Amino acid sequence: MKTLDQASDLQLIRAFQEAGDMQSLETLINRYKDKIYSSILFFVKDTYLAEDLFQDVFIKIIDTLRNKRYTEEGKFLPWALRIAHNLCVDYFRKVKRTPTIKTSENKDIFEMINLAEPGMDSKMMQGQSHDRVRKMLDLLPEEQREIIVLRHYANMSFKEIAQVTNCSINTALGRMRYGLINLRKMMVEKQIAL
Repeated sequence: MKTLDQASDLQLIRAFQEAGDMQSLETLINRYKDKIYSSILFFVKDTYLAEDLFQDVFIKIIDTLRNKRYTEEGKFLPWALRIAHNLCVDYFRKVKRTPTIKTSENKDIFEMINLAEPGMDSKMMQGQSHDRVRKMLDLLPEEQREIIVLRHYANMSFKEIAQVTNCSINTALGRMRYGLINLRKMMVEKQIAL
C-alpha cells in the first residue's frame, strides 16, 4: 500500500474499518481538520464552542466509521462538513431557547467579559478587517452567507458545496454571486475599506 499521506480517503477509511489502523484514521483527520474547524468557527463565531463542536464532529465520524455505516464513498469531506453543519444548526436551535444576558449597550455579557483577557487589544486590532467582513456576512440572507463561508473559509468546490447544502451547482453559484453583490453594496453604502 502507498504511504498513508498518498492513500485515498477511501483507502484510509477501509484500513481503519477492516484492520483498526489508528494511523490511517489520524491521517484522514489531519487531512481535513483545518477545513472542518474553520467552517465550524465561522458559523459559531466562538473558538471554545468551535473546538467543542469540532470534537463532536469527529466523535460522530469515528463512531460512524467504526460501526461501518459510512456509505459516502469518495465524498468524505462533503460528508464530514455536512455533519459539522448539522451539529452547528442543532446547537443554534438549542441556544435559541436559552436567553442571553445583555448589557445596557445590548451586548452579550459573556462577550464583554472575554474582552478583559490579556493581549486582547492586539488581537482586536489584528482582527478588525475580519470582524467587518463577519458583520457584513451576518447581514446576508442565510443561503448566501453559507455558500460564501463554505467557499472562502472551508475552501470547498461548488460541487462539494452543492452536496453539503442539498442544492444544485447553479443554485450555489447564484447564491455566491448575489452574496458578493450584496457585500459590495454594503461596502459602498457604509464606505468600508478592507
